[in-house]
Amino acid sequence: MARVRGPHLRTPLTLLESDREALLRIESEVLAPGDDARYLVTRAGAAAVTEAEDGSVGLLLESEDPRAGTHQPLVFLGRREGLRVLAVEIPEPSPELDDPGRDLRDLRHVADQLVPADADLALAAVAMGSWHRATRHCPACGELLEAEAGGWVLRCREDGSEHFPRTDAAVIMGVRDERDRLLLARNAHFRGRFHSVLAGFVEPGETLEGAVVREVAEEVGLHVHTVEYVGSQPWPFPRSLMLGYRAWADGTPSLVLQEDEIAEARWFTREQLREELAAERIDLPGSSSLGRALIDDWLMQEG
Repeated sequence: MARVRGPHLRTPLTLLESDREALLRIESEVLAPGDDARYLVTRAGAAAVTEAEDGSVGLLLESEDPRAGTHQPLVFLGRREGLRVLAVEIPEPSPELDDPGRDLRDLRHVADQLVPADADLALAAVAMGSWHRATRHCPACGELLEAEAGGWVLRCREDGSEHFPRTDAAVIMGVRDERDRLLLARNAHFRGRFHSVLAGFVEPGETLEGAVVREVAEEVGLHVHTVEYVGSQPWPFPRSLMLGYRAWADGTPSLVLQEDEIAEARWFTREQLREELAAERIDLPGSSSLGRALIDDWLMQEG
C-alpha cells in the first residue's frame, strides 16, 4: 500500500489497496474463461455481495461466467491470490442473467462494510460497468464500439478511433467563516432533512481551487479567500472523482442562495450541529462520503 503525505482525509472509498496490473490488459487471454477466473457482477451502482452469519459483508466472486451466453463486455480488474478478477455489468433484470441467490447491493450503502481490498475492486467494477452501459456507439459516426485492452478501451468498428473511460472532476468543500462556523446546505433536489457541505463540478479550463471559489460564490454568494486541499475519493455514481477542500470565507454577509439549486443554507457552531442531530432535525451524509469526512474533520477540531 502506497503512503500518502500531507493533509489527507480518509473515507471507506479513499483506498490504495489493489494492484490493477494494467500491463496485463493487452494480453489476449486476460478475459478468457478458466479455473483462475472469478466474476464480479454489478448493476447500476450495485455490486454482488455475500453476508456472513455475523453480519459482515464481502464481495461475491463467482467461478462461473454469469453472462449466460449474452455479449456483455468483461473488464479485467486485476488479480487476487493468483485469480483473475473480471467485472461484468448486467444492465437490467432478466430471467437469463439474474441468479436468485445473488445479492446485489448499492455500493454507496455497503462500502463502509467492505474491507479496503473489496471496496477497491467494487469501485472499479461499478465505474466501468456504468461506462460500458452508457457508451455503446462511436460519437463521431454512430458505429458500434468493441471492447479491447481487458475492457478498458472501446474501439470503433468503422473509423478505428479509441475511446477511454471518462472521469468527471468535482470539488467538495467544508466552508468556514471567521468564527469557525461550518456552512451546511440542503440541495433543492433532495427531500427531507438531508444537509451537507457544498460541491460542484470543475468546468473546462478551470483549476480545482478556482472551482471551489466559483461554486461557493454561485451557490451561496460568499467570497472564499483561502482553500486547502485535504483528500480525494472516487465516486462512481456514475463517474466522478471528488476533490476535498477546507475553505474559509470573508466575513459573515447574508447568504444569497442559488435559485433552484440550494433550498436552504446556514452556519453552524459545533454545539448547534450536535443539538440539531440529537433532535433529528437534520441528517448528514453517510460515512462512506467525503462530505461526511469534511464535516467530521471540522467537528473534531474543536478547541
